[in-house]
Amino acid sequence: MATSITDMTGAKKDEMLSSLAALVVADAGGEVSAETLTAVIEASGNKASPVYTALFAKVVSAAGGVESFTAAPGSGGGGGGGGGGDDAAAVVEEVVEEEEIDMSGGMDMFGGEEGTGDY
Repeated sequence: MATSITDMTGAKKDEMLSSLAALVVADAGGEVSAETLTAVIEASGNKASPVYTALFAKVVSAAGGVESFTAAPGSGGGGGGGGGGDDAAAVVEEVVEEEEIDMSGGMDMFGGEEGTGDY
């Protein structure tokens, strides 16, 4: 839901104005400082608490610029799947069957001859 800045009050409005001003100043190539943020906000016909402009200026400079907070162009989600391409050659696995080895040794587990007991 989109909200107009004129509908915002208090801290939310100050935060929005300060963040938008930081984007404007950085886009213009200026230094993001409390003074420049205040100047942009006042030029737009708004007022923001000096606490917010100072806070935003400090955070932006500590992060190394506004670019740290914005996604680079083209850095969205992963690309789509590739085209179909040629049919792959069928991979044939050669299955080697092992010989069955009679491990019974001619005795059942009770020591008698195999096949002579009740079990």
